[in-house]
Amino acid sequence: MASYKNTEEYNTEVTEKLAANFSEILKGIGEDVEREGIVKTPERAAKAMQFLTSGHCEDPAAILKGAMFAEDYNDMVVVKDIELYSLCEHHILPFFGKAHIAYIPNGHIVGLSKIPRVVDVFARRLQVQERLTHDILECINTTLKPKGVAVVIEASHMCMMMRGVQKQNSVTTTSGFRGQFEKIETRNEFLKLITSNLS
Repeated sequence: MASYKNTEEYNTEVTEKLAANFSEILKGIGEDVEREGIVKTPERAAKAMQFLTSGHCEDPAAILKGAMFAEDYNDMVVVKDIELYSLCEHHILPFFGKAHIAYIPNGHIVGLSKIPRVVDVFARRLQVQERLTHDILECINTTLKPKGVAVVIEASHMCMMMRGVQKQNSVTTTSGFRGQFEKIETRNEFLKLITSNLS
């Protein structure tokens, strides 16, 4: 018997309601919901939507508080190239890319895996990139109370790539800075670190 098993659990009532709605959407666009390839699609879509919006049910501040440690470290901590996948609230189409985050501790550090988890919590909601950037920034700033925090997100939006202007190579960059990162020299150090290949 395996010592570890990763399972997904879904609310049956919610899944059934969402599946019924997805079935109506499929009928509305002219699909045959009895077709072999489509017959289970409403349930799959219902589960996918619950997973992709599961961040509404999680507390990102609690994630950080659960792994904060007193430490006398006063230099910049950078976690870059954090993959993120979210849904645009305007068209419910994906946007995806990378987040780069840094903070300067003020008596406490946080477990490094918790920063990507915070990104996931906010990304797994109906979002716009601007608010996603702000949410991550403010959560880290108010929870860790560091000397400074910086967030940069680079993302491609399927609502621009697949429909609308159909610009496949466009990338949107958003950023936010608090505390020490509002100083140009600290900000430039961060930007240099996230754009350089140190390996």
